[in-house]
Amino acid sequence: MSAKSVVQKFLDSDLAKDQETIDLFHKDCKLNWHSSKGFTEIDYNGIASKLKAIQKSYESFTYSYSHILQDGHFVTSRSTIYVTSIERREKEDALAHFISIWEVKDGKLYKGYEISQLADSGSSSLNSFAEIKV
Repeated sequence: MSAKSVVQKFLDSDLAKDQETIDLFHKDCKLNWHSSKGFTEIDYNGIASKLKAIQKSYESFTYSYSHILQDGHFVTSRSTIYVTSIERREKEDALAHFISIWEVKDGKLYKGYEISQLADSGSSSLNSFAEIKV
């Protein structure tokens, strides 16, 4: 499986429902994440904990991506996360926009670098993520 296919498989999953998502991560993985709350470094166990928390809080948790580009073992993606909370199962909302770079090692997500911001739910903003599929 190509590095791009590994990242694409992750982006195509529903993190609230897919129990096997953790299997896409290398046991020695690290995620360096810059969000509106500051910098966080997360290891495999931290990612597993976040996935469990997502499964408790959301009915669905999916990515919509406009770009996914590969350069060797590195894959860059641009995406928006959409969620349906357990409190409002009838409404899906944009949660956050992400730019991610993943290094893939041994067919798994190994080192990640992400930057995110809360979603701007205006139609122009959300449509900019749906216009291009590269």
